[in-house]
Amino acid sequence: MKRRWISWWIANIIWIILFVVGTAVVWTREVDGAGVTQTPELKLFAFIVLLIAFIFPLIIQVIWLIINFKASKHVL
Repeated sequence: MKRRWISWWIANIIWIILFVVGTAVVWTREVDGAGVTQTPELKLFAFIVLLIAFIFPLIIQVIWLIINFKASKHVL
């Protein structure tokens, strides 16, 4: 039981770190991989794409959270 919650927290921490690093890369770079100078509008667009990419893992984590809550209720 406890192992399930620890795994959930570790997975969340990994996803948060990946998101923060990705956001830092998007907002601090001056030129992207194609050599295009990044304007604030392009940085915002890249950030929105990053957000969309992280919606799927977020959905999985919420489902996992619900499963953990239901499993912990049955144990008590």
